[in-house]
Amino acid sequence: MIFDHDASRPHQPNWEDPMMTPVTIVGAGLGGLVLARVLHVHGIPATIYEAEPSAQARTQGGQLDIHEHDGQVALAAAGLTDQFRAIIHQGGEATRVLDRSGAVVFEEPDDGAGGRPEVLRGDLRRILLASLPPETIRWGKKLSEVAALGDGRHALTFADGSTLVSRLLIGADGAWSKVRPLLSRAEPRYIGTSFVETYLHDADARHAAAAEAVGAGTLFALAPGQGIFAHREAGNVLHAYVALNRPAAWFAGLDFSDAAATTAKVAAEFTGWAPALIALITDGEAAPVLRPLHALPTGHQWDRVPGVTLIGDAAHLAPPAGEGANLAMLDGAELGAAIAAHLDDMEAALSAYEAAMVPRSRSAAADAHQTLALCLDDRAPAGLVDFFTGALERHREGAAHP
Repeated sequence: MIFDHDASRPHQPNWEDPMMTPVTIVGAGLGGLVLARVLHVHGIPATIYEAEPSAQARTQGGQLDIHEHDGQVALAAAGLTDQFRAIIHQGGEATRVLDRSGAVVFEEPDDGAGGRPEVLRGDLRRILLASLPPETIRWGKKLSEVAALGDGRHALTFADGSTLVSRLLIGADGAWSKVRPLLSRAEPRYIGTSFVETYLHDADARHAAAAEAVGAGTLFALAPGQGIFAHREAGNVLHAYVALNRPAAWFAGLDFSDAAATTAKVAAEFTGWAPALIALITDGEAAPVLRPLHALPTGHQWDRVPGVTLIGDAAHLAPPAGEGANLAMLDGAELGAAIAAHLDDMEAALSAYEAAMVPRSRSAAADAHQTLALCLDDRAPAGLVDFFTGALERHREGAAHP
């Protein structure tokens, strides 16, 4: 639940009081930024400590589908719905599934009624950054060590030698969180699948066959144990993730400093596939990037520890299935609202947040593992087609009988 700030806040603390230090957030990903924004909307200061040296230090990944029930709810709580609508990639919800021969086995156009509009992660991050006071984020602050001091306080040490003591610490620092060990011994484990990321630019002119195969939105080209997931992004870009079920050692044997050799070895695993699909592997203009998939245990949770909690991948890393960014943003929004609703009792705020977050993330993680299995299991692509067909029928029935 997103609480109403004005109705629920019992009083406005004196934030100049040294005992009322701002909320400390580690990580300026989407979850941490939404949390800081929702707190800002409620008049509660926060400081984000981010390892990257600046907002422009690296590209911010590809396209995200933002869902009505979580990501869009979070952006509404942040007061950013209009800004979000302005960056939607029109037509991006179109979906098609191909077999290895390139035959279309499922297709759904973007009719504007799907409720999962696509945006670029970088654009979404940009509007969140613009919504915060400039002093909110301390760039170039890589957390190297954190220790509990008692009474909910934690000592943070950064790689540049600086230190601080937090009274409310939020780990929004992703899969390899430095904050997580304060709460849990769980570590992400490799799940047996890796992606190799590629980009094709000026697609319609320079890569016409691949562009035709991808279509207007999202492509799933699948076979048992392997697949190509691709998006058509703004600016006539094709962004692909080449998936293989292989041990981590197989990928460790690739030399990603030699782009041509790596591309050739990955493409060799797709011998017999349609040339237009293989082009998504071989014709990329950027060097291929390895993205091994890791996950925390499904239903990851912890005993309540005073003064600290986690959001996003730090709390519930799961395989990519369209929910990760949405869940991180909803985590941030709900935690911010809970803090605003319990300003006189931060432990009550953290408990309320975790009570809702854990079952939600458990369900989403189970679904994510199932979705990845449908994409790459022995029936692929039939399992995913069955899933999409059933989902489409349920959507149509719901529209017919509201």
